[in-house]
Amino acid sequence: MRLGRVIGRVTLSRQDPAFRGARWLIVSPMSRPQLSRPDEEIVSASASAVVYDDLGAGRGDIIGFVEGAEATAPFDRPTPIDAYNAAIIENLNYQPAN
Repeated sequence: MRLGRVIGRVTLSRQDPAFRGARWLIVSPMSRPQLSRPDEEIVSASASAVVYDDLGAGRGDIIGFVEGAEATAPFDRPTPIDAYNAAIIENLNYQPAN
């Protein structure tokens, strides 16, 4: 699982019926320096991810998302998805190792 900040939403004109009731978010993955300052909305230099969300995360929220084969685990049948929102992080305390 990786942590990231929601920076936007994707609007689709058509989508697969398996995705009904949810939405797609644009998420900026958080790096170690960003984890130490979670209150600052800094967009990561790494590529943003498009994440399937059925939990209701909004712009500015920090989420935990999974990618790859693990992202398809919540679905009953094979579903074409690359990233899935697994958690909305309410409080983040990060202490880097010395």
